[in-house]
Amino acid sequence: MASHQPSSLPLLLLTVLALLISPAQSLTCTSQTFTNNALYAHCLDLTQLTAYLHWTHDQANSSLSIAFIATPANSGGWVAWAINPTATGMKGSQTLLAFLSDGVMTVKTYNISSIGPITESKLSFEVWDLRAEQSGGVMRIFAKVKVPENAVTVNQVWQVGSSVTGGVPEAHAMQAANLNSKSTLNFNGGQTETPGGDSRTKKKNIHGVLNVVSWGILFPMGAIIARYLRTFESAAPAWFYLHVFCQISAYAIGVAGWGTGLKLGSESRGIQFTGHRNIGIALFCLATVQIFALFLRPKKDHKYRFYWNVYHHALGYAILVLGILNIFKGYDILLPAKKWKSAYIIVIIVLGAIALLLEAITWIVVLRRKSSKSTKPYDGFNNGEGRQ
Repeated sequence: MASHQPSSLPLLLLTVLALLISPAQSLTCTSQTFTNNALYAHCLDLTQLTAYLHWTHDQANSSLSIAFIATPANSGGWVAWAINPTATGMKGSQTLLAFLSDGVMTVKTYNISSIGPITESKLSFEVWDLRAEQSGGVMRIFAKVKVPENAVTVNQVWQVGSSVTGGVPEAHAMQAANLNSKSTLNFNGGQTETPGGDSRTKKKNIHGVLNVVSWGILFPMGAIIARYLRTFESAAPAWFYLHVFCQISAYAIGVAGWGTGLKLGSESRGIQFTGHRNIGIALFCLATVQIFALFLRPKKDHKYRFYWNVYHHALGYAILVLGILNIFKGYDILLPAKKWKSAYIIVIIVLGAIALLLEAITWIVVLRRKSSKSTKPYDGFNNGEGRQ
């Protein structure tokens, strides 16, 4: 029987985690401060484009003091925040737009009455104390705007663009995050999604949950079970059935998640997340091959079993890495509340820690077995000396 050699599963888990965690992702509006030490009554992590809004509503003069924070799509791009008094989208929005011009931050106003090229113009309501600043690649817009008396909500829209030509901002991208960067702002705190977006958001959430459970949790658990529990003779054959259960369950749930992804893609013509989609297709194909290969598994003493094991392990590690990578790509697309991404990071850290602990234990077990075999007397020469 071949001896058990510990593999690099813990290293793979920790490497993938290190590559995917970015300090910028941990930023929230509550941790942000301003150069003039300004304070606002409320703040929000906006639902799209990694943007933030701070505001104070002054009922006495029906005004809103705001600080909008976002990162332009490119270094030479622009950021914008708007109120739409008549609708929930871009058309009709009264926009504050900031960009860098000759090394100086500039903020202009635009009344976007139609879809197409925009021209600087006055807004339909009063705006004052308008300014902008930039640092660390992040742009901030400060302003006070007049809002209707006794109003408690407004329709807000925000956006980022990649370039400005001759002082005129170029059109923004048409990705899902750009198209969904709108909500209803409650002056007393909070925001709600615009009408019509709830159903699609639910589908995205279902797609995300299915894939996190399958590729992100069950599949790594199955790999850890197969890798480490089989070292312990008392765990046989339970470890094998647990491994098969985890992987088949992960595959079934993953296929459901893949199907919801295809459905979302068919309903979003013109919006593509090429990397996320391609990795998803690769995962489905590799996992399908892996599952059906179980029916072709040679017996332990077969001459081709060694090659089957090499193929099975290589494919398994590829699925493991691609699955976790694609989950984080999905988080970047869906942009859920940060607690969900943080929760999954904790899950991966726990799985990695368990793998490291089991790696150490299996090394000890293997070394003890080798030591026991090397010191065991050879029957017929040591204990059997002189026996005829």
